[in-house]
Amino acid sequence: QVQLVESGGGLVQAGGSLRLSCAASRISFSYYYDMGWYRQAPGKQRELVAVLSSGGATNYADSVKGRFTISRDNAKNTVYLQMNSLKIEDTAVYYCNAHRRVSGDDYWGQGTQVTVSS
Repeated sequence: QVQLVESGGGLVQAGGSLRLSCAASRISFSYYYDMGWYRQAPGKQRELVAVLSSGGATNYADSVKGRFTISRDNAKNTVYLQMNSLKIEDTAVYYCNAHRRVSGDDYWGQGTQVTVSS
């Protein structure tokens, strides 16, 4: 069974940084998986934070542009989200997603909590 396991969340002060990791098992990133990070704050819908296509294209939510960077290591089957200059409004549960467009396969991690304090 495919598993995506996020790590790296935690409590950080505003202005600080965190690096999230998502390790995938039983899938290979090299097989045309787009990898993304989403987040869901209390009382809000889940929203896209960043996506990195299998071809290397990136897309970011306007709210995180210039502060967050998504990257991947295909050899390690791991995708990362470097988050700098964190704001209180970045507080949410962050989820990793793997999506394969050719087949429609779609997988989610269990989420990792990021809390930004003032």
